[in-house]
Amino acid sequence: MTEAILLVGGKGTRLRPLTVHTPKPMVRAAGVPFLTHQLARARAAGVEHIVLATSYLAEVFEPCFGDGASLGLHIEYVTEEEPLGTGGAIRNVASRLHSGPDDPVLIFNGDILTGLDIRRLVHTHESTGADVSLHLTKVTDPRAYGLVPTDETGRVLAFLEKPQTPEEIVTDQINAGAYVFRRSVIDTIPAGRPVSVERETFPDLLSAGAHLQGMVDSTYWLDLGTPAAFVRGSADLVLGRAPSPAVPGRCGDRLILPTASVAPDAKLTGGTVVGEGAFVAEGARVFGSTILPGAVIEPGAVITDSLIGTRARVGERSVLTGTVIGDGAVVGPDNELREGARVWCDARIPAGAVRFSSDR
Repeated sequence: MTEAILLVGGKGTRLRPLTVHTPKPMVRAAGVPFLTHQLARARAAGVEHIVLATSYLAEVFEPCFGDGASLGLHIEYVTEEEPLGTGGAIRNVASRLHSGPDDPVLIFNGDILTGLDIRRLVHTHESTGADVSLHLTKVTDPRAYGLVPTDETGRVLAFLEKPQTPEEIVTDQINAGAYVFRRSVIDTIPAGRPVSVERETFPDLLSAGAHLQGMVDSTYWLDLGTPAAFVRGSADLVLGRAPSPAVPGRCGDRLILPTASVAPDAKLTGGTVVGEGAFVAEGARVFGSTILPGAVIEPGAVITDSLIGTRARVGERSVLTGTVIGDGAVVGPDNELREGARVWCDARIPAGAVRFSSDR
């Protein structure tokens, strides 16, 4: 059908400490690196050749996916020496594309979980003769996003920065981070410098009279830029709310990976994932959370909407809600951590050191 560029170079600073040792697209969601879900969905839509535009911790990707044969893909890797932005990254990998000048090239960001109908987006692009086609989604509160108004045929009229006043909210349609470019348009992006497609490429194309087509697809869509969103996305994959052919097991209330150990009376619900070699002890309760490989949840701990890093440990009777525990960190017994708490990699919290409730 087409070939694709996958933009996976971001540092994922909003996701730290998850991204201290792991690039954002490689953090595990529903038991596998998140990027696996994107690659599998692209392959299911007929894509055969994908170029990964890497930068931060670029050395991590190829050992995991190799040439892509295990996924039925041909994968190539291009690493930016300096961060180039979305447009610059697209231009930087152009030489690896095999498409002809008028062929469609699919481009998507490495941090969006979506149920987008990829084939429909490509069909829209080809049937309208567009130079670039954009996946648009509707959101309840568009203030945090760039707005993309369209006419009755779906043709893009403007790109508006995040609205500051109610009068500036002229549409609830936002750029959802997946595009189809006519191959020749990619060559018009300036080479060798940072370029933003949102702030430079798309507005410049529009000003030059190019045809930019929007396609609204309001199926599942989630930007995984924050820890809370990432945890939610993983749970939604396990629960089957977000579609992916790469979930390593049947969708349901929980996903326990091979070599994980869970005590018979531990309660796992809400799309919880327990990674390889992890251990959940007796009496523990885990809801909607991700337990990464090698982590230990001790007896009686209660974990809700949280992510426990690789080889981390949560002590007996500790209560974690909306919390991220970095790789190798230890939360001692009888601690309470609430929404937004982030414990850095290899940190140590002594027993009973952090509390919100009164002494018992």
